[in-house]
Amino acid sequence: MFEVKEKPRLVERAFLLSVILREDQREEADSLLDELSELVENLGIKVCRKVVVRTRKRYPGHILGKGKLAEIIGQVGELNCDVIIFDNEISPGQQRNWEEEGKVLVIDRHEVILDVFAERAQTKEASLQVSLARLEYSLPRLRRAWTHLGRQRGGGVTQRGEGEAQIELDQRMLRDKIASTKKEIARVSRTRSTSRKKRQRIPLPSLAIVGYTNAGKSTLLNRLAGSDVLSEDKLFATLDPTSRKVRLPGGRAVVITDTVGFIRKLPHRLVDAFKATLEEALVSNLLLHVVDLSHQEFEKHMQTTLEVLKELGAEDKEILTVYNKIDRTDDQWKRLKARNQKETGAFISCRTGEGIDELLEIIESKLDEGQAVRSYLVPHEKYALVSRLREQGSLVSEETAEGEGGVRVEATPRGKLDHQMEEFLLATG
Repeated sequence: MFEVKEKPRLVERAFLLSVILREDQREEADSLLDELSELVENLGIKVCRKVVVRTRKRYPGHILGKGKLAEIIGQVGELNCDVIIFDNEISPGQQRNWEEEGKVLVIDRHEVILDVFAERAQTKEASLQVSLARLEYSLPRLRRAWTHLGRQRGGGVTQRGEGEAQIELDQRMLRDKIASTKKEIARVSRTRSTSRKKRQRIPLPSLAIVGYTNAGKSTLLNRLAGSDVLSEDKLFATLDPTSRKVRLPGGRAVVITDTVGFIRKLPHRLVDAFKATLEEALVSNLLLHVVDLSHQEFEKHMQTTLEVLKELGAEDKEILTVYNKIDRTDDQWKRLKARNQKETGAFISCRTGEGIDELLEIIESKLDEGQAVRSYLVPHEKYALVSRLREQGSLVSEETAEGEGGVRVEATPRGKLDHQMEEFLLATG
C-alpha cells in the first residue's frame, strides 16, 4: 500500500493480465502470472484476479480488440481494482490508452520488478543501480509519469500523485540525472573493485552462489558460513552481494559470495544495471548454481539462470548444480530427472542440513582438480610457512622428518606463497 503527499491515492487491489497468441502458451502464462502475483503481493498489494487472454493478433493501440478491452475493464470495475498489471511488456502509448479507457493505473511486469528491487536494495550501489534502471525505463514514458522526480520518495510507479506533475520534467533533465547516476555507479564500482583486489591478495579460492530467485541462495550461505544474511521466503529477498569465509573439510578456507537472484522476463536494463553486482560470478573459481528442486518448473528456472549467465559472459565458468529443498518433495522422479542433467549435481536441504557435508566435499574436490600435490622439506626455522599453508587450505599432509632438520609436507600452494616455497624450500619430488 502506497501513499503520496501531493494527492493521496492508495494502490491496494490489482488485476493481473497476460495476453497470449497461441493456446500452447497458456500453461507457461499461468505460471508466470503466479510468479507476478507473488511479486505484487510482496509490494503489499492484493491480487484480486489473474486472467490469461488469447488473441489472434496484437492490436497496436491496446494489445486487445475493443470487445475484449471492454470486458476486461468491466471486470476491473466490478472488482474495484485500482491497478491493471500486464505480464507482457507494454509500450508507453498502450499504457496511456488503457488508463484513458479504464481510469485506473496501468503498469507492466518490468515496473513491478523495479519497485521490488527498490524496496529490497540496501547498499548504496544497489540503490544507485535500481535508480538508473528506473530512470532509463522512465525516459520514453515522461508523458504518463506520476510525480516529479525531485519530490518522489523513491520514484515508485505505484506512488501516484498529480497526473500532470511530471510532464513538466523535460528530457534533458532526466538525461542529466541518468548521466550523473552512471558516474556515481562507476565511482562505487571502483571502490568494490579495490575491495576485491584486497581480497585477492590473500590467495583464497572464491565461489559465487547464483540461481533463480527464492531458490535458497542466502540460506545456503548462512548454512555454510554460520552467518545471518537476510533470507526470507520472498522473491528478491536480498539484492546486495554478501561474502563470507567458509572452511572446507580439509581445512582450506574459501570465500563464498551470495548474488542477486534471476527471474524469467528479467528486464535487460536490470541485467546491465546489476552487472557490477554480478561481477562476483565472473571472477570466481566456481559457481554454485542453486536450484529449488521442489518447484514444478525447476528446469525452466535452471535455463533462465544459465541464459542470464551467458548474457554476462560467464557461461564458460565451471558450474556445480546444487539441488535444494529436497525435504519438500517426495517425488523421486525429480531427483532422477535432475541427475540426468548434463552436469553432476549435489542434493541438499538448507533447512535441515541434509547433504551439506557432501556438498562441501564436492566443492573441495572441484577446487583440487588440476592442482598438482608437491612434496617439500620445510626447515624448522621456516615452520611459519607450514602455518600459512594450513591457513590457505593448501596443506595436504605434514610429518616430522627425523634427521633431516625439518618437516616433510605435501601441499598445493597458490599465489605469492607458491613462489616463497620455491625460493626458501627444497622441493624433493
